[in-house]
Amino acid sequence: MIEVKKLVKRFGMKAVLRGLDFNVQPGEFVALLGPNGAGKTTFLRILASLSRPSLGDVNVAGYRLPNQAAQVRARLGVVSHLPLLYADLTAEENLDFYARMYGIPDAPSRMTEVLQMVGLEARRRDLVRTFSRGMQQRLAIGRAVLHDPEVMLFDEPYTGLDQDASSMLDEVLKSVAAQGRTVVMTSHDLARSEDLATRFDVLSRGVIVASASRESLGNANLLTFYKQALAA
Repeated sequence: MIEVKKLVKRFGMKAVLRGLDFNVQPGEFVALLGPNGAGKTTFLRILASLSRPSLGDVNVAGYRLPNQAAQVRARLGVVSHLPLLYADLTAEENLDFYARMYGIPDAPSRMTEVLQMVGLEARRRDLVRTFSRGMQQRLAIGRAVLHDPEVMLFDEPYTGLDQDASSMLDEVLKSVAAQGRTVVMTSHDLARSEDLATRFDVLSRGVIVASASRESLGNANLLTFYKQALAA
């Protein structure tokens, strides 16, 4: 579903990604871990067709970036710590805007389905500026899944959320993953990553330095695996 070979991203003379290889199978939920400055957000921006690679091959859902960016975007849902919602529109109006942009058939029915999934149907006619940070993030996920994408990218989706909002977001992410979508999520929260993901990749110094499936970790602690990967 995602295939990346020898990916390089430079900003001027500085190389942030240095020949990165990365592959994700359909239905996998990959937690992309790493310290600040490792290049996680830069990498997700490239997968989301928001940034162009300097070198290397990037294929998402059978299409090559950046040449086939339009086809990739139609198959992607992207959620970051910025919800990308219109504060002076209602939840329903926000989803209707994106439904029109994606040309979704039977949009009202699909919007209701999504609002129920993220637990916001009762607030569908309320302005987004009246929503808490956690509610906005749930609606952002609704926006991202509205067109039923094959691949979802989450860049630090828990940023700024309190414990209750984070717990609600856990359930929404589990629901998204249970529908068989391919998910890549960057996170500093190892405990949540361990609970959600089926695979853990550690990005450091511009490359993937370690990768482990949930099964291969066995009884090992994700924190121990993470620390060992960074120390290698």
